[in-house]
Amino acid sequence: MTPTLAISADGIATLRLNRPQHLNRLHREDLLAIQAHLQRLRNEPAARVLVLAGEGRAFCAGFHLGEIDGAADPRLFEHMVDALEALPLPSIARLNGGVYGGATDLALACDFRIGVTGMELRMPAARLGLHYYPSGLQRFVSRLGLAAAKRLFLLAETVPAEELLRMGYLDALVAPDALDAEVKRIATLLLGNAPLAVRGMKQSLDEIAGGAFEPARL
Repeated sequence: MTPTLAISADGIATLRLNRPQHLNRLHREDLLAIQAHLQRLRNEPAARVLVLAGEGRAFCAGFHLGEIDGAADPRLFEHMVDALEALPLPSIARLNGGVYGGATDLALACDFRIGVTGMELRMPAARLGLHYYPSGLQRFVSRLGLAAAKRLFLLAETVPAEELLRMGYLDALVAPDALDAEVKRIATLLLGNAPLAVRGMKQSLDEIAGGAFEPARL
């Protein structure tokens, strides 16, 4: 089942990955669906905060490797993640379990990441002989620093939740039964702020991180 989007009365939009039997592995039709949902959110005044969530025991296993070669748009996954990062409204990744492959960048493109004890992260690109796409590498370096990015990409080791919190990949780490309450707490704080100020500062902060900030525009 492709990802679904629901918007609550209080302005929280939940984009949910729906392939729990395959650890929410993403297929081409999933990427297209996510792009369509993100486009809707860009023009939906009722949406104030986005929560990205996964069904089942893992957050996401990344992009289906069998669909990388021969795709009509080989950069489809990259474009989808970049669109998530560029979304005007603030976003929260609800990391209910393991985060693997391209999903590590999918979560990093969100503004906040809330994880659970017992989760893990693994970026196996080097072991698979893949050179990760440039905007993803830039995102890891700008948000986590060069040392952390090299550890994740060059060592391709499994990193436990507590270490993800220490390196700054996670903003909060909670017990599984406290995950929804923590996500709700962060979302409520965001909802309590002036939406135009939040959107404007999010854009400026991301531009500063990417080296594209132009103070003259303010």
